[in-house]
Amino acid sequence: MQLDVRPGPEVYKALFARAFALPGVEDRPSVISVPGARALWLADDVQVVHPEAILRGREFAHIHPDGSLHATLGPERAREAIDAGWAEPHPIAEPLGLDGLVMLYTPRTMEELDVVFGLVEDSYRFVTGR
Repeated sequence: MQLDVRPGPEVYKALFARAFALPGVEDRPSVISVPGARALWLADDVQVVHPEAILRGREFAHIHPDGSLHATLGPERAREAIDAGWAEPHPIAEPLGLDGLVMLYTPRTMEELDVVFGLVEDSYRFVTGR
C-alpha cells in the first residue's frame, strides 16, 4: 500500500465501478491481501490463459483500501508501467519468477485513473486472453 495517499471519493468510486464492470469479474474480499482489499475475481466461466499469473483462486488483481492495486501484467507491459512511473515491482515478484507482478499506484485524479485503469484492463487481457 502507499503511505499518505488517498484518492478523492469520486476517483475511488469510479475505480471500483470500472473494475467490477469488466466482463466476468466479481467483487469479492481478497484472499491474499490486507483486510479491506477487494479482489477482482474471475467468474468460473472465464478462461484463464496465464494461470501462473494468479496467485490464489481466481483473483487476478485486488484493490487496497488506499486505492493502490496489485495486478499481473505481461512482463514487457509491466516494465513499461514501471519505467513510466505508474507501478513498481511487487516484493515477491522476483522470488516467484513473476516479472509482471506489480503494484499500481493510487490514482488521485480522473486523469490518473484513466491510466491506472488501462493497466488493470491490460492485466485482465493478459490473464484471460480477451
